[in-house]
Amino acid sequence: MKKKELINKAMELGFEDIGFTSAESFESQREILISRKDEYSWLLSKGTDIFNGVDPKFFMSDARTIVVLIDVYFKESFPTELEGHFGRTYLDDDRMTKGQLYQRIKKFRVFLRDNGIDSKVPFNLPHRLSAARAGLGTFGKNNFFYSNKVARKSSWITPIPIIINYEFAPDKPTIEIGCPDWCKNTCIISCPTGALRKPNTVDPRKCISYLSYYEEGITPTELREPMGLYVYGCDRCQNVCPRNQAWLAMDLPLNKRVKAKMDDFELTKLLHMSKQYYKSNIWPHMFYMSFNDIWRWKMNVARAMGNTHDRKYILELIKAFGENKDKRVQGMIAWALGKLGGEKSKEALNLFLSSSEGLVKDEITNALDKFK
Repeated sequence: MKKKELINKAMELGFEDIGFTSAESFESQREILISRKDEYSWLLSKGTDIFNGVDPKFFMSDARTIVVLIDVYFKESFPTELEGHFGRTYLDDDRMTKGQLYQRIKKFRVFLRDNGIDSKVPFNLPHRLSAARAGLGTFGKNNFFYSNKVARKSSWITPIPIIINYEFAPDKPTIEIGCPDWCKNTCIISCPTGALRKPNTVDPRKCISYLSYYEEGITPTELREPMGLYVYGCDRCQNVCPRNQAWLAMDLPLNKRVKAKMDDFELTKLLHMSKQYYKSNIWPHMFYMSFNDIWRWKMNVARAMGNTHDRKYILELIKAFGENKDKRVQGMIAWALGKLGGEKSKEALNLFLSSSEGLVKDEITNALDKFK
């Protein structure tokens, strides 16, 4: 098979770009993971094998080439109300529902199979590094991958590496930082939680995305305001990036699929949602939290409500305190009521105080201190 045939098929299926690299191990990535093992140990605890993930031959013993497809996930605009609470990459994520992106990848693999080529699509292969090695773009200081060609050379893209047992000539790598000299580390300065410590170095444990769907305990007090209104994911370092402004200035058509489910993600509904509501309406699109971790959703929503400064949420938060037995949720509700203020919040907190203990009592006491 000729490379051009594969390129044409990718374009026919609606992918924006395609590149090729060898199936050599990503040894530089292994070294980084080893040197920062403590920062990435949480991934191992979640069952993500990041160390074996750097070797394509771990997934396919006769691997010869990695084909990398590029998809633009921000091809259509999203409702502003949702963009303020959720990272854009999750708003139209159809992996669980096996929607349009899943089907396009499947058709591409069928094409490979029909031409006698086996393929694997491992989720823990270094996606961005694969794309850079395939010459499809460069890195930003925020660690995101920026296209060389599509979406006005922005980072609103998804690299999809596919390992195959057929050899194609590799493209010229572009493993480099593509940020302009005049950019004064805008992403790093703008990271509210300090996750971006320096160029190309992120502490995932401080990233809003990690905190919103993996952090086990109640969100640390000092990070609650910096996390702002985000409930799931974060786009802060991408929104402020000068390299992304050309695409953000585009007049994009509205994503109808996302608009149709917009009502399901209203904050009040998320705060009061049942496990069944989560399974049916939320998890198919934002699935990093298990069905047993619904507490984290509610804790995040309570924190976001507190940061809105909108007292319309006070009665909903008071109601939710009684609905929830999880101490992390109750504690965050107390914090949010203290943040929003008002007599109703004060009365509720005093009422809750008499029957609370431990973490919840401490949060209520701290919240009441704001009224003095």
